[in-house]
Amino acid sequence: MEHLEIVFFFLVIAFVYSSVGLGGGSSYLAILALYHLPFAEMRLTALLCNIIVVTGGTIVFIKNKQVNWRKIIPLVAVSIPLAYAGASLKISQDTFFIVLGFSLLVAGALLWLKTKNAIVGANGNNANYVRDGLLGGAIGFLSGMVGIGGGIFLSPLLNLSRWDVPKRIAATASVFILVNSVAGIAGQLKNLPAEINYTRILLLCLAVLAGGQIGSRMAALKFNQLAVKRITAVVVFAAGVEVLWKHW
Repeated sequence: MEHLEIVFFFLVIAFVYSSVGLGGGSSYLAILALYHLPFAEMRLTALLCNIIVVTGGTIVFIKNKQVNWRKIIPLVAVSIPLAYAGASLKISQDTFFIVLGFSLLVAGALLWLKTKNAIVGANGNNANYVRDGLLGGAIGFLSGMVGIGGGIFLSPLLNLSRWDVPKRIAATASVFILVNSVAGIAGQLKNLPAEINYTRILLLCLAVLAGGQIGSRMAALKFNQLAVKRITAVVVFAAGVEVLWKHW
């Protein structure tokens, strides 16, 4: 496999994102974009890695009864079909990279926001199904088109709107990333090119499996999540600038 350093980068990304309850799809795409890989392979790789990283966390959240299905269902019921539709949409490589670049800029800005004060007094019963459906649908469509799970957008927005307490928002983001990643892969299947390098995808999946496991355990040890988010925000934003600079 060429560019073996990508395996290391993916391990580190999975470690960082799993420590804050996210999948890392945006950063996987940012790294792959720097190596000019086929964009169809990039999207498939990012979504598969997302699924690997968030599945374990989702199971833990469900076992600990931190998943509020009544509030999550409106989000995912609209996001799943729209993530599929976004992934099925045929777009040019230039369009993909422009959308990806702007998505990374927005994701970096949202990650930078400190939401601790915004969630004080969060009420777990303030469900607004119409708002949640629209939010989930919009993020789902963008996620499917670009090849991410959408948690990097959803989690900060839910915190800012005092949607629920932090642990339930983290659980919601994990479920959201998981189902949207699966829907995104389903939408991509009919448009996948024949020349995809599945050996490279397998190696990267193994890397994020290892990194995700380490990151989850660091989170359990009360890793400084704000510091991790701020560092990640800078990296993601810089990657967005880089992608737009090369493809605008």
